This record gives sequence, structure tokens and C-alpha cells, in this order.
Amino acid sequence: MEKGTDGIESDQAEDFIRLLAEHEQRLGRYVLMLVPNVEDSNDILQESKLVMWRSFDQFQPGTNFSAWARKVIFNQVLKYRRQPARRSMPFSEDTLMLLEENIEQEIDYFDKRHEMLSGCVNRLKSQHRSIVDLRYNDGLGIESIAQIIGRTSGAVYRVLSRIRKNLRECVSRKLQEEMPGEN
Repeated sequence: MEKGTDGIESDQAEDFIRLLAEHEQRLGRYVLMLVPNVEDSNDILQESKLVMWRSFDQFQPGTNFSAWARKVIFNQVLKYRRQPARRSMPFSEDTLMLLEENIEQEIDYFDKRHEMLSGCVNRLKSQHRSIVDLRYNDGLGIESIAQIIGRTSGAVYRVLSRIRKNLRECVSRKLQEEMPGEN
């Protein structure tokens, strides 16, 4: 295996980059929930990425990268708060710890729902999956989708409404099966 400039194996660097890219948006939302100032949250996220990279050899492959990364980020938030210029932040450290516990649970629940939604979307007929892709991945409006697929705007609106209803029901069923009593 090749060694990188820091003596870290290339495979390890690739694993880190892949995992970070996969979880980056979620981690960004997590920081923003703890530190609502966008500039501060961006600074904390950047510093957290450096800390994650430097300590990536401590991450156990096959475990939950997102949970590991959130712990690193939370410690960076606490470190950031302790800086003299940051002492007037809105929450006490105790409140921040309680908030973080709730955010952890919410993010885990959100991640589980997102995973289930992806599974439900994958089970759609290819024509319906294409419409969902056009609407939500490509960001196209109803009129544009109607032109592309050769249907009226009203028809596309009705199809999307049925698809969303079916996806909601699918996710609810899956949640009920996997997490009875939590839904």
C-alpha cells in the first residue's frame, strides 16, 4: 500500500474522504443546531474536519462514522465556547449538553427515516422514480416535469401527490416494523 505525505496509508485517506463526503451535510446541520451562527458553525466544522483527519486512526472501521464525527464536533463546540471571545454564547454548557443529547437522538431518527425513504424510493416503478428524481434531485418544477414526460401539469401534480402519500406510508410501515413503540 502507498503511504501518503503524512505516512497514512492511501486506503485510509480514501476511506476518510468517502465517509466524510457521505456524512458532511448531516454533520453541517448538526453543528448549526448547536451553534446557530453560520460563520461560527462553519469555523467549527472546518476545525472538526481537521481533528477528525488527525485522529482517524482511532475510528473503528465498520462502526458508526456519523456518531464518531458528532462526538469530535461536540468537543470542538465546547472548545470553541471556552474561548474568551465566545463566552457570551446563548446556552450554558449544561444546556448545550442536554441539547446535544436530544440532537443525537433526533439525528439518529432522521438518519433511520432517510435510509428507509431511500429503500422505499428504490421500490417505486421506474417511471415514478424518474418523476421523483426530476422533482427532488434535479429540482425541476411541475411544469418542466410535465413537458419532459409529455403529461399535463395537473397529471404530474396528482402523480407526485400519490407518490408522496405512498412513500409516507411505506416509511411509516418500515418504522413500525423496525422501531415499534418509537413511532
